[in-house]
Amino acid sequence: MGNKCCSRRHDAERPPVYPHKNEPGFTTCPVSFDTRYTGEPNTRQPSRPPVDVVRTTTKCISNGGRRVVKALCEYTARADSDISFHKGDRMEVLNSSEPDWWMVFHLTTRREGLVPVNYVAEESSVECEDWFFPHVSRKEADKLLLAESNPRGTFLVRPAEHNPHGFSLSVKDWEDGRGYHVKHYKIKPLDKGGFYIATNQTFPSLPALVMSYTKNALGLCHVLARPCPKPEPQIWDLGPELRDKWEIPRMEIQLIRKLGQGNFGEVYYGKWRNNIEVAVKTLREGTMSTQAFLQEAAIMKKFRHNKLVALYAVCSQQEPVYIVQEYMSRGSLLEFLRNGEGKFLQFEDLVYIAAQVASGMEYLESKMLIHRDLAARNVLIGENNTAKICDFGLARVIEDNEYCPKQGSRFPVKWTAPEAIIYGKFSIKSDVWSYGILLMELFTYGKIPYPGLHGKDVIDKIEIGYRMPKPIDVYLPDAIYGLMLQCWDAVPEKRPTFEFLNHYFESFTVTSEMPYKEVHD
Repeated sequence: MGNKCCSRRHDAERPPVYPHKNEPGFTTCPVSFDTRYTGEPNTRQPSRPPVDVVRTTTKCISNGGRRVVKALCEYTARADSDISFHKGDRMEVLNSSEPDWWMVFHLTTRREGLVPVNYVAEESSVECEDWFFPHVSRKEADKLLLAESNPRGTFLVRPAEHNPHGFSLSVKDWEDGRGYHVKHYKIKPLDKGGFYIATNQTFPSLPALVMSYTKNALGLCHVLARPCPKPEPQIWDLGPELRDKWEIPRMEIQLIRKLGQGNFGEVYYGKWRNNIEVAVKTLREGTMSTQAFLQEAAIMKKFRHNKLVALYAVCSQQEPVYIVQEYMSRGSLLEFLRNGEGKFLQFEDLVYIAAQVASGMEYLESKMLIHRDLAARNVLIGENNTAKICDFGLARVIEDNEYCPKQGSRFPVKWTAPEAIIYGKFSIKSDVWSYGILLMELFTYGKIPYPGLHGKDVIDKIEIGYRMPKPIDVYLPDAIYGLMLQCWDAVPEKRPTFEFLNHYFESFTVTSEMPYKEVHD
């Protein structure tokens, strides 16, 4: 994308303030939607707690009153207003009033300009360390560390998921009969400051702890060999000049090849200003009003999460309207599972995707936003099996967690909850039903739900209590099938929350962090 970093995988969550830091089964049904959007979402809320000054255990270096940040990786300027820099470059912060772009003075090139906030970190803070990953879950840590290019001993440190003051050390290991895997160790805080893994080895800071274990395993599975390559930070705007204005000239978009057909038009791989990779969705003339499309696009632009596809810009001054969004290299989850490399995914990879989708939906749940078309065709896959939800622009911000649309539209019956089909009553709980159908698609590698049944047959059978049986030709644990049945409970209130579903798949087949003593077993 013009930026060169340690990895192509995206992480949408910018570092916290420290302490300054997207088929078969469709049928026509008499339901339509109007647009209601109320309130201003909190677009800056991360999916994990921020790493605060206590947890980082380092202090800002004042540099004589100056506030200096350090580049986490390389960035290439996209406009006249921003500046390029290399990993490790030092910059003085001149203005940090905007949440995504800061004005800085480069201490080497002597240039002033804007830089993306999540590409820099406070000098001498723990977030500057190559091994520190502030917004990575346990499953994400496993996925990153198990990359084939990483040797045994590759490691990272991340905030503990259940201890606001602790951390976790994740290390790639290898054993006969088990092969490569990841071991996780608890890093516990001391009451008077400092950290330890084993009680007989304490350290004044995280860097001191890491440094010691790079020299001697001291009971760990392996000496810490090298930090895990970091994912590339997410940029939410095509460039700094578009941070507030997101209508762009059509001439800036180059359509390179057709990727597929979307609900409202064609989808293309393209580039912005012949440089930045993008996906471009077109709105077929007559499909819906341009005004309605732009209202939906405005909603998509406001919501930001690392498991939601980023909307960059629109071209709405002439037909067809373009919607310019983040490009995901492996396409839809449905096509990936049926015809792509997804056909060869292992069970753990499927669980990883299930967790990512649940994470994105948990965010929408927290914002009272209903997707209403959650399905494998509306999840996109990128490098390293990164999954992101798309086409949530049809969703609506709702009041009282419920929305009853008017008559006259079309929606995918096989994915839709019975109360939405029969009564036109959509809620986040109807999204949970759809998530259960998506799970069946996922674990059957893209098979059509309710095989052999048409839309009306599905409606009639569901109404009398029928549910898809557990498939016998793929591996699907009883526990996960049982979870699907919970998602398909006839009573919406009895269905699980996405918060629960996210936690369920994040911790599936995982107990707790490995106690230190287990490394001796």
